[in-house]
Amino acid sequence: MRTVTTTGPGGPEVLTVVELPDPEPGPGEVLLEVAATAVNRADLLQRQGFYPPPPGASDVIGLECSGTVAALGPGVVGWSVGDQVCALLAGGGYASRVVVPAGQVMPVPGGVDLVTAAALPEVACTVWSNVFMVAALRPGEVFLVHGGGGGIGTFAIQLAARSGARVFTTAGTAEKRERCVALGAEAAIDYREDDFVAVVKEATDGRGADVVLDNMAAKYLARNVDVLATEGRLVIIGMQGGTKAELNIGKLLSKRAAVIGSTLRSRPAEDKGRICGSVVENVWPLVADGSIEPVVSHVLPLDRVAEAHRLVESSSNVGKVLLTL
Repeated sequence: MRTVTTTGPGGPEVLTVVELPDPEPGPGEVLLEVAATAVNRADLLQRQGFYPPPPGASDVIGLECSGTVAALGPGVVGWSVGDQVCALLAGGGYASRVVVPAGQVMPVPGGVDLVTAAALPEVACTVWSNVFMVAALRPGEVFLVHGGGGGIGTFAIQLAARSGARVFTTAGTAEKRERCVALGAEAAIDYREDDFVAVVKEATDGRGADVVLDNMAAKYLARNVDVLATEGRLVIIGMQGGTKAELNIGKLLSKRAAVIGSTLRSRPAEDKGRICGSVVENVWPLVADGSIEPVVSHVLPLDRVAEAHRLVESSSNVGKVLLTL
């Protein structure tokens, strides 16, 4: 199989395409012939040596893919060779073949082509599990997502808006802010110039946000607590702004608020299978009827993987960057 490896931790230049033996599906696993994969910020961290795969997972980079079922391991039911699918992975996506637990394989939503489907598993599972399964965002509530122009942000805006929430987001460029509003955000806030706490509170008559989805962690912790409404829920899914910060417990208690840390990659396969099943049931119909669109910025061949990493590192993309096999 064609796959990507690294010559050691470092910049995009350490990525190289090589040939390795094909993997074989074990019990409960499905072998996929990969059509496309996506570049996530976690991939950049893994390339730099900061985010190793969980025990037992492939050390090949790549947390999602789309493709065709090539073989079934013992005990797998519900899938057939030739089925077109997409999948949530713990690793291995940057390759022409990958094995994945059967519970993490999902059908391609109606109306979505096979390559574009690679943009969906990670963002759909992340947003649905954290914003709806954990934080329980309800219609009429106020939702704030940081990084609205990225893959997670563009999907979260749409899903929250379609659920009946009021949506606010932060983004760094005028192009991204315009796209966020077009996708359903009530307001897209320039985080370089404006105070998102003040903007959200003014727009909500001082109430604030019921749910905040955050990828910045330490840098935004105090202000995220400030922007929370009474009984608000802050879900932290990334650490782009650092890992350590002071938390005003008194303010948290007075708001009866919650701060939740969440990660998807290291969850047991059973948990991820449960999330994937809920996504297929609750989210895929919205994608199939056009209520939610996969947002893809660039589609590049696997040989240009270094260029794809540079695009994501520069934050110049709106939505996902895909690699085709």
